Amino acid sequence: MTRDTIFELRGEYPDMADAPIWITEADVVELINLPEAIDALEGTLALEAGNQATSMPKTHLMVASNDAMHAIGGAASGADICGFKTWINVQGKSETTMTLFSTRNGACLAVIEATALGQMRTASVTGVGTKRLAPIDADHMAIIGTGKQSLPQIAAVHAVRPLKEVRVFSRNPSTRYTFADAVTATLGVRTRGVQTLEEAVRDAPIVTLITNSTEPFLSADMLMNGCHLNAMGAIVPSRVEFTDDVFQRADLIAVDSVRSVRDLSTEFRNHFKDNENAWKSVETIASLIAENRVRPDGADVTLYKAMGMGLSDLALAIEIFKRAQKENKGHKLPERIKFPPRLI
Repeated sequence: MTRDTIFELRGEYPDMADAPIWITEADVVELINLPEAIDALEGTLALEAGNQATSMPKTHLMVASNDAMHAIGGAASGADICGFKTWINVQGKSETTMTLFSTRNGACLAVIEATALGQMRTASVTGVGTKRLAPIDADHMAIIGTGKQSLPQIAAVHAVRPLKEVRVFSRNPSTRYTFADAVTATLGVRTRGVQTLEEAVRDAPIVTLITNSTEPFLSADMLMNGCHLNAMGAIVPSRVEFTDDVFQRADLIAVDSVRSVRDLSTEFRNHFKDNENAWKSVETIASLIAENRVRPDGADVTLYKAMGMGLSDLALAIEIFKRAQKENKGHKLPERIKFPPRLI
């Protein structure tokens, strides 16, 4: 989605007073694919760098030792739309919704079933980071983790760096081999499960971590010179994926939101602590896009950490909403009629 596309939304919804629509998972999947989502996200991140779009701080509440409820949101001033995504993750299961509002009159515009949207958003963030930071000739990758986000993660990398081979490792041997077969069948990329973490990441120019691990498992000495690392799984303080020495090898460190990693990433908090000068070395992916910067020549390791931010979800939600309006998709909800509360 380009800057012009976002601004055009102002004219497409002149009163924004119609009854809201409910957009189902099936609608979402029909309306947008992953490569289109990557483009939409990159366009909106460029707006963020120009202070024309912003995210609210991510918030969460642990409801069990490794289960959490979440809320994130964002606003795009050019589109006159803001929105929130809310969900609770319990033992790896969740049912997520995204709610869009008009910033002109506060009207609710749409409720979007957002599981597929969220998977595309998380993958799109990886796609944008990989496009900027991975070696331009990288054609194979390692992925650690085989959960529901893992296949979209590979697809996003494949969209920006066409892959010849993927190596997969996870804690469960049967899962990793079944998953590898599914990747090959879905994406047509040769994919194989391997027996050890070290075998997976050895000589891999792109490594993606997408686990719910609570202990660090990837160390700096496992990564090849010239590697790009996507650290995508540890999005709450209880989770950790890589050891502190990875920072020492990283020639460029980028994140989706500095505020979110400062608040929620144990890896970053333990390394940078309260050293404000050190934190200045952490750059946002939005700034790289705005300055049209890519991987530095001769870089050893580049590190990209994404916690998830509301603006990323909003970018996809706006594009989905726009397409739903044009194609008459979605299900009309009852018009909202306000009543005073019963006091007695």
